[in-house]
Amino acid sequence: MSEQHAPSARTQALIGRVFAAILFVFAVIYGIGGTQIEYSFSSDPLGPTVFPIALAIALCLFCAWYFFSPGSAEGFPTGRLLLRVLSIPVIMIVAVLLLEPAGFAASIFVLTLGCGIVFGASPIKAAIGAVCHAALWWFIFSYLLEVYLPVGDMFG
Repeated sequence: MSEQHAPSARTQALIGRVFAAILFVFAVIYGIGGTQIEYSFSSDPLGPTVFPIALAIALCLFCAWYFFSPGSAEGFPTGRLLLRVLSIPVIMIVAVLLLEPAGFAASIFVLTLGCGIVFGASPIKAAIGAVCHAALWWFIFSYLLEVYLPVGDMFG
């Protein structure tokens, strides 16, 4: 960030509090989602809900702590940096939306290709990396771990 556009200490504290509040809301939603996990009576005595709820509680505590003593924070990005920052969640959402119609491999390919380009790789290098990354995870999950991966409605 350029020195001439650095936010004041008060603005930095406000930015920290805003993001702490947003993350707190996400933590609460995650915790509520963790309570909705259904499991059979004969499973682990604690069940699968313990980890997400414990994680949500810990995250809520850290968010509350940061909200009341925010420290310093970066200023909001602008221009090309803002575009790069916003493009990562968009790429992740597109990859998740592609999972069912296009399958796991295509979804991972899109995710890796997009992230590679955002982080400065040429399109050719990003595509090569995306193919290798998708093939690697397909091999690990399908053949080594024997986990079913969706092939997608378009290919299956």
